[in-house]
Amino acid sequence: MLLLLLFLGLILTLIYWGINRYLWIGFFVACALAYSLWWPQASWLGAAMLWLIAAAAVFILGLPQLRRQFISRPVFLWAGKILPELSSTEREALEAGTVGWDGELFSGDPDWQSFLDTPKPSLSSEEQAFIDGPTEQLCQMLDDWRITHEHKDLPAEVWTFIKEQGFLGMIIPKSYGGLGMSALAHSTVVMKISTRSITAAVTVMVPNSLGPAELLMVYGTDEQRQHYLPRLACGDDIPCFGLTSTQAGSDAGAIIDQGIVCKRSWQGQDDVLGLSLTWSKRYITLAPVATVLGLAFKAYDPDNLLGDEPELGVTCALIPTDLPGVNTGNRHWPLETPFMNGPTSGEDVFIPLDYIIGGSSGIGRGWSMLMNCLSVGRSVSLPALSTGAGKLACLTTGAYSRIREQFNSPIGYFEGVEEALAPIAALTYLMDSARVLTVSFVDNKEKPSVLSAVLKYHNTETMRRVVDHAMDIHGGRGIICGPRNYLANAYKSVPISITVEGANILTRNLMIFGQGSIRCHPYLLQEMQAIQNDNPELGLMDFDQALFAHLGHALRLKVRSVWLGLSCARFVFTPKNSVAATKPYFKQLTRLSADFAFVSDVTLALLGGELKFKERTSARLGDGLSYLYLASAILKRYHDDGCPAEDEPLMHWSMQYCIYQLQQALFATLANYPVKYLGGMLRFALFPYGRCYSLPSDSLDKQAAAILLSQSVSRDRLVAGVYRNEDPNDPVGRVENAFALTLAAAAASKKIKAAIKQGKLHPLNDTATLAQQAVAGEILSTEEAELYTQALAAVDDAIQVDDFEKDFFTKG
Repeated sequence: MLLLLLFLGLILTLIYWGINRYLWIGFFVACALAYSLWWPQASWLGAAMLWLIAAAAVFILGLPQLRRQFISRPVFLWAGKILPELSSTEREALEAGTVGWDGELFSGDPDWQSFLDTPKPSLSSEEQAFIDGPTEQLCQMLDDWRITHEHKDLPAEVWTFIKEQGFLGMIIPKSYGGLGMSALAHSTVVMKISTRSITAAVTVMVPNSLGPAELLMVYGTDEQRQHYLPRLACGDDIPCFGLTSTQAGSDAGAIIDQGIVCKRSWQGQDDVLGLSLTWSKRYITLAPVATVLGLAFKAYDPDNLLGDEPELGVTCALIPTDLPGVNTGNRHWPLETPFMNGPTSGEDVFIPLDYIIGGSSGIGRGWSMLMNCLSVGRSVSLPALSTGAGKLACLTTGAYSRIREQFNSPIGYFEGVEEALAPIAALTYLMDSARVLTVSFVDNKEKPSVLSAVLKYHNTETMRRVVDHAMDIHGGRGIICGPRNYLANAYKSVPISITVEGANILTRNLMIFGQGSIRCHPYLLQEMQAIQNDNPELGLMDFDQALFAHLGHALRLKVRSVWLGLSCARFVFTPKNSVAATKPYFKQLTRLSADFAFVSDVTLALLGGELKFKERTSARLGDGLSYLYLASAILKRYHDDGCPAEDEPLMHWSMQYCIYQLQQALFATLANYPVKYLGGMLRFALFPYGRCYSLPSDSLDKQAAAILLSQSVSRDRLVAGVYRNEDPNDPVGRVENAFALTLAAAAASKKIKAAIKQGKLHPLNDTATLAQQAVAGEILSTEEAELYTQALAAVDDAIQVDDFEKDFFTKG
C-alpha cells in the first residue's frame, strides 16, 4: 500500500509540473523495471500491471501513427458530425486579433515573472509635450455648459483648434502629416479631454479609433493612403464609419446594406466597373459633418462580372459624402450630449472599384478588416473615456466630501459616505490599471480582440458604478444642471458608453467567453480548424496532436486545481520581484486561474456548440476571465509604480474586489451547471472549504476613502491625467480651490469649533463676526482668521447650485 501511494504521488506530482511525453514513457518503464528487478516483495501481478501501463504509455505517447488510427480517427469522425460548421464571418471573428496575456491566464498557469518583467509603458517627451501643451489648451477652451445647452455643438474656434493641432490624426504616421502617437498617448489625450467635455472627447476619439484611418493604414492601397491620410490628419476631411444598420443592430453580420457589381459611366468614361450602393445606417458618429464615409456593406455580383461567386461578402469602401445619392446632415440627440451623430443613407450610389478599401482585392474582406481594427480601437477609446470619468469623480467627490459639512463634521468622515468613496477611488485605480496595460499591448503590435471586449464592458460598467456613487454623495449638488455642475454630463454619458461599439449585454454574454474560450484556449481552435480542414488526412494529423495535448492539459488542470484548493495555494511560487503585500495575491490568482481554466474545459466538453445558446453560462465564465485580467493589471500597475506604501489601500481594495467577483462567477457557474450533480462535484473539488474570499473590510474602506480626503502623492497619482485647476470661476476649479483652502484652514477651523464648544464664541454669529471675535480673544491670529474667512467663503460658493429665470427654458 505504501508503495502504491508513493507511485500515485509521483504520478500526481509529475502531472502537476507537466513533464513531456518522453519523460512519461521513461518514468513508467523505469518504474516497471525497478519493481520487477529490485523490489524484494514484487508480485507477478504487480509487475504485469506496471508493464501494461508502460506499454500503454509507449502506445499512446510514443507511437503517434498507431494512436491516430485506433484512437484519434474515431474521435475525429465523431467530432466532425457534432460540431457546427463555422460560417465565414464566425471564422473571421474567431481568428481576428492576437492572443497574448489572455492566453496565459486561460492556460491555468500564468507566467507571472515574465509578466512583471515587461517594461513599464511610458510616454515619449514629444507626446508628453502635446498633452501638456495643445491638450491642456484645448481643455481650457472648453465650456461644457455652453457646448451642451447653448451651441449644441463644439464652437467654431474649438473645431478649428482641433483640426489645426492634429487631434484628428493622432494615430496617422508622421510621414502622412499625422502625429504618429502611441496608443498610450492617444488614450491619455482622450482621457484628459473627457474630464472636461464628453462631446469634445468623442469628437477626437472617433476618427482615431473607429474612423477609416486605421483601415487605410493596414489595408488601403498606396494611392488611397497618399490621398486620404494627409487630408484626414489635418482635418481637411472629416471621417465617419457606417456599420450599424437599422435592422441589424449589434449583429453586424446581418447588415442588409448592399453593393451590386455593375458597369456605369464615371467621370466621362463609359463601362466603368464598380458598385451600385444602397444603405441605411444610424448612430453614426460625425456623420452630420463628415466629408468621407467609411461604409460596410455586403457585395453581390449577380451578373458574374468578377467571377463565378454571386455573393462576395462584407466589404468596406470610402464614399465622398458629396456624391449624388448620399444623404447626411441630419442629427441624432444622444441624451443631450451634442457630439455629432446621425443617420446616413444612400440610394443607387455608384462608386468605382478603387473606392473599396484595398481596391478590388478588398472585396469580401471587410469583416476581417473590421474585426482586426475594431479590436484596436475598442482597446483605447471608451476605456479612456470611462477612466476619465472615474478620475473626475475622484477629484471632485473627494474634495466635495471634505468641504461639505453636516452635523458639524465633513461628510467624508461618515461611514456611509466612506462606503461610497472607497469604490470611487479603488475602482478608478482598477480602470486606470487596465487601461494602461491594454494599450501597452497595442503598442507592442498586439491586437487584443478578447481583452478589448473585456475592457470595453468592464470599464464602462465600472464607470457607471463610480459615477452613481459620486452622484449619491453630491446629492442635490449633482442633479441640478447648470454651469457649476461638473458631474451631470458624465452621468448622462454612461448609457451612451455602454451602448456604443457593441451593446454591453452582447459583449458580456456572447463575446468575452464565446470568443475568448476558442481564441485563448491552448488547443480548442487548433482542434476546430483540424476538423474543418479540406484535407482529411492532414486534418487528422493536426487533430491528433491537438487532442492529446488537450487531454494532457486537462489532466494537469484537474490535478493542479484540486491540489491548489486543498493547500489554499500556500506552496505556489511567486515572482522574485514581488513584495510581501502582493505575494498572497499572486498565489491566489494562480489557483483561480487553474480553477477557471478547468471549469472552462469541462464546460466546453459538456456543451460543445451548445455553449452559444447558454448565454448566462458564457457570461459568468466571461466574468471569470475578465476579473483574472483586471486583477493582473492591478498587480502590474502597483509594481510598475514602485510598490508605494501609500497606494496599498487602493491595491488591496481593488484586488480583494476582483478576487471576490471571480469566486462569485465560478460559484454561480457551478450552481447553475447543466448537469447539477457535476456542478456540485466540481465545486467541492475546487473549493473544499467553501467560499474563502470576501469583499474589502470596513477598515479598508476607510483607508481607501481617506486618500480622496486629503492632498497627497497617492491622490495625485490616482487622478493623474485629469484636467485640473483652482480657478474659483471654473466648475472643477471652484471645488478644488475650496478644498485647498479648507485643508489650509483646518487648524483654524478646529480652534473655532473648540471655542464654540467651550462657550467662548457664539455659534450663530456670521463668519466675519466669528473671525473678528476669535482674533480679539486671541483664539486665532489675524492671518488664521483671514484664511478661515476665505475658506468658508470658498466653500459656500462651491456648494451652491445654479438657478435660472422661470422663462429661461422657454426662451428662443
